[in-house]
Amino acid sequence: MASFARRRTRVVLGIVVLLAVLAPLAFWLRDSSLVGVQRVAVSGIDGEQAGEIRRALTSAGRDMTTLHVRENALLSAVAAYPVVRSLRTETDFPHGLRIIVNAHEPVAAVRPPGGSLMAVAGDGTLLRGSATRDLPVVSIRTAPGGERLRKGDALDAVRLLAAAPRALRLRVARIYRGPHGLTATMENGPKLYFGGAAQPAAKWGAAAQVLNHDTSRGAAYVDLRVAERPVAGGLRPRGAETQPQL
Repeated sequence: MASFARRRTRVVLGIVVLLAVLAPLAFWLRDSSLVGVQRVAVSGIDGEQAGEIRRALTSAGRDMTTLHVRENALLSAVAAYPVVRSLRTETDFPHGLRIIVNAHEPVAAVRPPGGSLMAVAGDGTLLRGSATRDLPVVSIRTAPGGERLRKGDALDAVRLLAAAPRALRLRVARIYRGPHGLTATMENGPKLYFGGAAQPAAKWGAAAQVLNHDTSRGAAYVDLRVAERPVAGGLRPRGAETQPQL
């Protein structure tokens, strides 16, 4: 029994000595040029800022190793680009690094009085520097401060647009609060009266059904304030104007 205890003690001591030797070696290897990043591939981002973001991430990534990827440093490298929501990394030992960008999708452009358009994501994050072409416009009373829209009609309108099917959202020219609540103006189409921002998916689904129906051609508006009972109104005489189909 005593002999077994001595053998066990020697094994434990041997493991401790081995770890004491290998630990410094492991720390040295983690940041060694032997495993330094030489190839960086960036995916998940496009648009006007994509080239700048790729270059920033590539430069930051090449200062790392495949055993020590510092995601905080990568995020800091693209902090000037709000369109980057988060990052995910994968390594290809010994020299490859892949960076997958989780990017915000612009759903609207906000316009403060006398100011220029600014893209905004569906959660209200302001995407300064992102393109605003072909985005629905949401008017706001004052220039936004900080990194996102706060409570109010503008945020409700942006969230409503985020819930829209892409095919419909691309046809919205402007959204604002009018006498019928939140109202979307469609390009070459009727106005959509949403009322409040509740049940956005149901209301957009009702809008799609009405707009795809022959009886809605020539309508001046579609009232979606009660999602279960959408109404197309202000119908023009047949042949006067045709509502394009989706």
